Amino acid sequence: MLKCGITTDNRCLGHNTGVGHPERSDRIRSCLVAIEQANLHLVPVESAPINEEELAYVHAKEHIDRVYNHCQTEDPLEYDTPVAKDSYQVALLSVAAAISLSESVINKTVDNGFALTRPPGHHATAFRAMGFCLFNSVAIATRHLQKKHGLDRIAIIDWDVHHGNGTQDIFYSDPSVFYFSIHQSPLYPGTGLVKEKGTGRGVGTTLNCPMSPYSGVSDYTEKFRKVLQPQLTEFKPEFIFISAGFDAHERDPLSQMNMTSEGFADLTKIVQEIADQVCRGHIVSVLEGGYDLQGLSTSVVAHLRQLSNQAE
Repeated sequence: MLKCGITTDNRCLGHNTGVGHPERSDRIRSCLVAIEQANLHLVPVESAPINEEELAYVHAKEHIDRVYNHCQTEDPLEYDTPVAKDSYQVALLSVAAAISLSESVINKTVDNGFALTRPPGHHATAFRAMGFCLFNSVAIATRHLQKKHGLDRIAIIDWDVHHGNGTQDIFYSDPSVFYFSIHQSPLYPGTGLVKEKGTGRGVGTTLNCPMSPYSGVSDYTEKFRKVLQPQLTEFKPEFIFISAGFDAHERDPLSQMNMTSEGFADLTKIVQEIADQVCRGHIVSVLEGGYDLQGLSTSVVAHLRQLSNQAE
């Protein structure tokens, strides 16, 4: 059994997106219930507080100020990105969870970890909140490891059904960060084409795998084995983040894919095999999307069961 850390915080429920919004607090509640019922042995990891200094690793001050001000007035940042008074602090908690788990893995307190937090982050660019996302937690945690621990190469694996345009944009010219996205296409936000491979010194460290609607487990695992695994074996990251969206699940209302909970466990196992080979198993997974409560909660349990190597 592996020591899998988990970070969550009931204050994440305070990001009130309103009636009928898919990115709602019940997402976290359903996962907590499912994890308890599964009787998984996980290691709780407390989040250390962060401030604007960490946000500024990735985001412009204008963006940080805009998010703060909109939360104070409860004025939506975008048509699909409502906020409440607590949303700014809740978004900081999500970033803090990713950073604290990363520290715990680096310090060998845990073998790997999962941040069960909201709001998601992978659509947030340096200058803009969008697609339910305020701050890009995975991108900020990536920069944290580079600045505080001197890591030279970090990989981000994004299997959310929507392309992580924010993460791609932040690292598009950066040869030290390998960004891989596998996503339904066409679908929001309309980015993530195969031809998008990076720019300048970053050419070759962005890898997009757009997938046709109704793609399933075998389609995904084939891409992970034949496309992702060789690339990461060559890149040799020192740490791997997973932007773990579970909205490619066959039940999800925001996509038309045929992934299953067991399929996400299969993807997790492949990433673990890569991580064991290149970076001593160092993985931190951060919740992104997933909007059917049953599909999300069963997928999170399957993901955690594999990360912690606990047989069902």
